[in-house]
Amino acid sequence: MRRVRARAGALRAQALALAGRYGGDRITARWRRLPPRLRGPLLPVLLIALAAGYPLYRNDLFALPVVGSFPLVGTAVAMLIFTMMALGLNVVVGYAGLLDLGYVAFYAMGAYFVGWFASPIFAGHSAHVGSVGVDPRSPGIHVTVWLLLLGAGIATAIVGVIIGLPTLRLRGDYLAIVTLGFGEIMPQVARNGDDFLGTGVNLTNGAQGINPIDSPGFGSWLHDHLGLPEAFSTAVNRVSLFYWTALALLLATVFCTRRLRDSRLGRAWIAIREDETAAAAMGVPLARSKTWSYAVGAFFGGIAGAFYASFKGGTFPEDFFFNISIFILSMVILGGMGNIWGVIAGGLLLSYLDREGLANIGAWVNSTFGSNIDVPKYEFGIFGIILVVVMLFRPQGLIPNRRRKAELEAGVADEPLSGMRSQ
Repeated sequence: MRRVRARAGALRAQALALAGRYGGDRITARWRRLPPRLRGPLLPVLLIALAAGYPLYRNDLFALPVVGSFPLVGTAVAMLIFTMMALGLNVVVGYAGLLDLGYVAFYAMGAYFVGWFASPIFAGHSAHVGSVGVDPRSPGIHVTVWLLLLGAGIATAIVGVIIGLPTLRLRGDYLAIVTLGFGEIMPQVARNGDDFLGTGVNLTNGAQGINPIDSPGFGSWLHDHLGLPEAFSTAVNRVSLFYWTALALLLATVFCTRRLRDSRLGRAWIAIREDETAAAAMGVPLARSKTWSYAVGAFFGGIAGAFYASFKGGTFPEDFFFNISIFILSMVILGGMGNIWGVIAGGLLLSYLDREGLANIGAWVNSTFGSNIDVPKYEFGIFGIILVVVMLFRPQGLIPNRRRKAELEAGVADEPLSGMRSQ
């Protein structure tokens, strides 16, 4: 016990030393002196600038207590992509209040879409449309990944509408069960799609997956005249290029979901989430609004899946198990349903723990206490404990939506008749 207390005191001293070293108090004081009208737009600009420069200064950052070094740039790419998927799911769950347990299906569809049109899986055909880093004589269909990202989003949005139509009359647990069914169907299709419905058509290449998948790039002309990378796969700073592209996609998702939230359609989603019956009585088109929520969420999930497949250079059935849907839903719940910044915080935190954080914490625990515990082995148990603790002590999430926070803290119950004064 004394050893634990001593270690805790040492960690506290390190934290205070770091705060004093980097002048946290002075920075905070100067920030508060700025007028509120400047602080509003300035904070997002600073955060974007820090995020954009991360690959440039990551190696110069100090190590943090317990968790160790900051995430690798490759890990940061995965963090940004999963956060983008969490923002797409937030449209369905956080805005419209529709519990979707099959979101991994859209992620998988986007990944296989780019696999069909940017790989040699259809070797019997040969077509090249703006592809980079690929031999013009190579078999298969090779379309530029930039066009495929948009195509994957549109294709998955259409599938999202198709999936959403049978669920329009369902609510609560019944809706969750139906979406769970779709989420379970997709991994089976991916695993057995090498002989689709017994027709002999190879859609997914079975358990071997589709690889290699082409990478993005700007081609030889833009490379020669503007210095842009011809193909990400052959560039020296390959991972950094994928990081900056993922950051741009995440910022576009934030912009779109924020604008949608404040639009007429977004207000319809919020009305449905609060009280579907009252929303219908006030003239909100339930079927159309719900369908649009599925389409928008699927759109961003498809783009994220397509880009991640290009980053990894392949797509495989084990990437699309049901636990991925629960993982993404946990990001939304942990961060704060309906709040964009909360979902970003939850997405970055859980994806970091999944990729590097738990391994680093496990290494610290074993070196400090002389144990031999494989912490990442208990990953989903740890995530479950985190969610239980959050639901008990902060049910609105880390950064809650103001409306939801007011409901949970103040309550919306009517005053009982026994407590009313007689007039």
